[in-house]
Amino acid sequence: MIRRIDACVSMNALRPLSPMWKSLYAALMFVLASTLHPVLQAGITVWMMVWCIVYARIPLRVYGLLSGTALLFCVLGMPALLLEFGHSAGGGPAGLVQLPVLPVYITAEGLQRAGYLLARVAACTSCFLFIIFTTPFYELLQVLRRLRMPQIVLELMLIMYRFLFILGDTAQGMLLARTLRGGKRGFRARLRETAEMAGALFAGTMRRYYGLSQGLTARGFTGEIMLPPYVPRQVPLKYSLQVYAGIVLLLLAQWWIVRH
Repeated sequence: MIRRIDACVSMNALRPLSPMWKSLYAALMFVLASTLHPVLQAGITVWMMVWCIVYARIPLRVYGLLSGTALLFCVLGMPALLLEFGHSAGGGPAGLVQLPVLPVYITAEGLQRAGYLLARVAACTSCFLFIIFTTPFYELLQVLRRLRMPQIVLELMLIMYRFLFILGDTAQGMLLARTLRGGKRGFRARLRETAEMAGALFAGTMRRYYGLSQGLTARGFTGEIMLPPYVPRQVPLKYSLQVYAGIVLLLLAQWWIVRH
């Protein structure tokens, strides 16, 4: 999956734009997504999706898969907000939905909290996806370096990013070998095989990571990974106007909601 995301980022239509401008725009939208009304948060989700799918021309299937995977973790945590345990004091119905056997019910307040949380998570996730799909990783490192991020942090991020590719390639090779050998049938056999593959995956990944470190040493690595210099780029006027108009509309809508 990470290779497919990297390929989409390399070919997205917003790549020529300034990475600093895209990062500042995503950061500002993230702040608004964390503080505005849930209705406006839903609007931010749709607006950032338009930027990724329409303007950057990211495939809808790839965007939906990554966004859905992120929101799935939020949905799996919803029962903690939805479910209430116990009985009502008056003996009547305790909530909107109540199980006939267990003292578990769902209240309107729980549904409201879960809805607010889901809207906020979706809006913030869309801001992160905008950065992921429109800004190559090395350009993001250039932006962080320009913002005075410590060099050791940038090097760790670069090494971990490379490590993800090594991990993915090793896992894909092991799954292919397992498929060609026919694998094992039965639930217990699959669990045992999965545990064995996890241990072998860690060992194989560390061997490839050791080879990567040896390659860096052979190429004259002196303890500092040099990044290409940051080159400022122009942003078309139509994109700037859309961003400024969208932010003003969001602030005016929030002001109107608060006043009424």
